[in-house]
Amino acid sequence: MKITKAVFAGSSTRVSQRPQRKLPEFAFIGRSNVGKSSLINMLTDNSTLAKTSSTPGKTRLVNHFLINDRWYLVDLPGYGFAKMPNAERKQLSDTINDYLDNSGELALLFVLIDSRHDIQRNDLEFIETLGRDGIPFAIIYTKCDKIGPEALKAQMARNEAALLEQWEEMPPVFTSSAPAAAGRREILDYIDSVLKTL
Repeated sequence: MKITKAVFAGSSTRVSQRPQRKLPEFAFIGRSNVGKSSLINMLTDNSTLAKTSSTPGKTRLVNHFLINDRWYLVDLPGYGFAKMPNAERKQLSDTINDYLDNSGELALLFVLIDSRHDIQRNDLEFIETLGRDGIPFAIIYTKCDKIGPEALKAQMARNEAALLEQWEEMPPVFTSSAPAAAGRREILDYIDSVLKTL
């Protein structure tokens, strides 16, 4: 798949506020500062589509981007929240849960994991809830340019072992690097394959 058109379609805190046009949605989520906005900009080949920041917890809303007039790319807030008051943390959690529980158009959720680190407890807990709730998902390792190929292979093996303690088989897994545009074709082709099944 090649993205020829990507436009901002709206922000919301509740599913009831999202764009009225119903299309398949592919959402992206991960711990704060995992490189989600950079990945979205790389996939769409638009460096300013999603706002990037070195400050964790920048995304506070559910942002919809209309892709090729065919589907939505959805940028969700992070679940590994930055330091913030409890009320704000709860609000972000409520926003994420409302989307995951009530978005009937969600075709697939991409869970982003920083390739440089062991998978974290809140990653595992979040992924466990996806399985419990029957939400289809795939994993994308980010920032793979910042780790050597052998170290990346070893890190992914450790994370797979941790995941297989609660899963019988692995979900689809992709590697990516925003600066090198690595993983773009594989991820977009997978989205295209899912679209063809809908």
